[in-house]
Amino acid sequence: MGEFDLIDRYFGRGARAGRIEGGAVTLGIGDDCAVLTPTPGHQWLVSADMLVEGRHFLSTVSPRRLGHKALAVNLSDLAACGASPRAFLLSLALPRVDEAFLAGFSQGMFELADAHGIVLAGGDTTAGPLNINITVMGETPAGQALLRSGARPGDDVWVSGTLGDARLALEVFRGTLSLPGQQFDEARLRMELPEPRVALGRALRGIASAAVDVSDGLIGDIGHVLTRSGVGATLRLADLPRSAILGAQPEAVQQLCLLTGGDDYELVFTAPADQRERVIEAGHAAATPVYRVGRIEAEPGLRVVDGAGATVSLASLRGFDHFKS
Repeated sequence: MGEFDLIDRYFGRGARAGRIEGGAVTLGIGDDCAVLTPTPGHQWLVSADMLVEGRHFLSTVSPRRLGHKALAVNLSDLAACGASPRAFLLSLALPRVDEAFLAGFSQGMFELADAHGIVLAGGDTTAGPLNINITVMGETPAGQALLRSGARPGDDVWVSGTLGDARLALEVFRGTLSLPGQQFDEARLRMELPEPRVALGRALRGIASAAVDVSDGLIGDIGHVLTRSGVGATLRLADLPRSAILGAQPEAVQQLCLLTGGDDYELVFTAPADQRERVIEAGHAAATPVYRVGRIEAEPGLRVVDGAGATVSLASLRGFDHFKS
């Protein structure tokens, strides 16, 4: 099978790849460039993520789950900015043409794309080590994008969903701990099938002051907000949301997974204290639980305290870094 046959069979989607009535993609796959039409009065938001085998995903992941995750991690960036997804580009390097892999990968990717109303508008394919790069595009009303730079002293810190299960599954794969079969399967779902919080991000526009998605670990990701906003924060370890599976683990494991585990793709965001009711309403509207876990402070740096108010040492903990982890 040649390159263009591959594209047509697994990614072309026939007539659906071209003109999309009422959508942002006026012309999609099949030309040198896609033609996109922004909604009047809106701004475009663009992000890209690369997934490399052995670095971002294990060879044991199913192709369908990998297709889902490849798009999900990009949609999560849009969610963190409060954006509505519109279109994406896929660049894919493959060691060989593997039709079973391509069928599963494209199925998982398009199932999630359809669920969020986002269209594949183009990209590239080539031979090489397995590498997946997606560029995603979304939009918000002008001036309403959630950014990392808006946190202010006195704001609450919130987290969506639960944290740490993806890291828990990774530690099982690494052989550092074990879980019963069903618990491992549940944790593995969080690692391999993350659900981007797009609806929550949109619901938080005009409420949240800053946001970021938890992709590289809570302390690392909120650190980006603190740096960009020029503030500090204190988080309450006991208030960080966790599953019953993680909550049954030793305290040291819980701290590791909650504070440094990535791949959950939840949102951590800040909002003024007088917006608490609206934050909770936004969570209800998005069918996503939200938890108040800390406070933004003028003093720079990140501090974590336990249930007794004692400071938790972060000296041996850090978020994921592609060139250090």
